[in-house]
Amino acid sequence: MYTDPIADYLTRVRNAIAAGHRVVEIPASNLKKEMTKILFDQGYVLSYQFNDASVQGTIKIALKYDKETKESVIRKLERISTPGLRKYVSASEMPRVLNGLGIAIVSTSKGVMTNKQARQDNVGGEVLCYVY
Repeated sequence: MYTDPIADYLTRVRNAIAAGHRVVEIPASNLKKEMTKILFDQGYVLSYQFNDASVQGTIKIALKYDKETKESVIRKLERISTPGLRKYVSASEMPRVLNGLGIAIVSTSKGVMTNKQARQDNVGGEVLCYVY
């Protein structure tokens, strides 16, 4: 039994990329679904599908690779806020990932969004992870 479902989500994606898999299947939750939608909207994954056949359901994510170099579009997935040490920021302190080239996924009172969207909406929250 794992205690940090977000870290498990990121690790499964990281492991699938390292193994060169095209598709990764992850147990679903509402937060993971929102994170997957953000990764798709930002162009880090090719497509996704939610399967609600079982009690918990699953998320199937088709990973995106560069056609010429065969490298993953996702270079790094880094967990920031952990169950042992939560990382909260205000809108003015919102982090910039790789000087604006990457994204931070933030859980706010207005839902899960990127750091750029949170700064636009002038809302702070918990920084879940960095993606670049």
